[in-house]
Amino acid sequence: MNVAVLGDVMLDVVVVPVGALSATSDTPSRVRVGRGGSGANLAIALARAGHDVTYLGAVGRDGAGALWREYLAEAGVHARLEEVDAATGVVVALVGGDGQRSMYTDRGANSLLSGTFVETALADFSHLHVSGYSLLDAATRELSVSALSVARERGASTSVDVCSVGPLRAVGPALFASLVEGVDYLFANEEEATVLAAREIDQALLALGELAREVLVTRGAKGALVRRGDLTATAPSLAREVLDTTGAGDAATGTYLGARLAGEDVEIALVNAMAAAAVVVGGLGADA
Repeated sequence: MNVAVLGDVMLDVVVVPVGALSATSDTPSRVRVGRGGSGANLAIALARAGHDVTYLGAVGRDGAGALWREYLAEAGVHARLEEVDAATGVVVALVGGDGQRSMYTDRGANSLLSGTFVETALADFSHLHVSGYSLLDAATRELSVSALSVARERGASTSVDVCSVGPLRAVGPALFASLVEGVDYLFANEEEATVLAAREIDQALLALGELAREVLVTRGAKGALVRRGDLTATAPSLAREVLDTTGAGDAATGTYLGARLAGEDVEIALVNAMAAAAVVVGGLGADA
């Protein structure tokens, strides 16, 4: 299937301290630099599932942008990137001892993506995925909503990943819900789902099922849940070791979506998603 993914271009810098923090000096750490961006992680999972994937985003005219292009090409994803006069986006992920991470984000070029470029770049596709970051950023919100509208007009299926609870709270759950209502697939982690629906997880899953035809909620060590119509499916986590959770949710949602777009049933797609997430959490960075 031809899939278009609209999202951020981010270079990931993942930092895992291996000693006590030395506030005014050096702290020994494991550091990895690689391709990031929630939408890109998902796009690569879709490509691995056998889909023909084109990525739409904005990139700076700098070394980080050139490196990111190489990462995407190596992963078999086509890139249609608008070059703008700003630094390519960078996120620094500081990983704690439990594998959870805090992220320090500079969106850079991403906020300068233009609606004209996206409209021109949206060619022949059967499915459009929009990263939640593109909807959460006021600078790219209108073009993202327009892209979803174009997809519906062309008869393509659509999906959105909520992506981040901090910006979701800042934007407001009610506004975000109004932007994604009617999509075919909606993805969120447990915290995002409960904030978006203003309910505990079981009721949140039902409420989000009113916004989208199919909802996947990832729950870390507790696995994942899916709601489609009257069907609720669950799967446990398959992770044996958790070193870094960066990109694990994206791997899960991308693998799930890839399987569903290929015609797999919900239960098989969900197990495949948990297997993909287990691989990622066992290493450093989204490419683990």
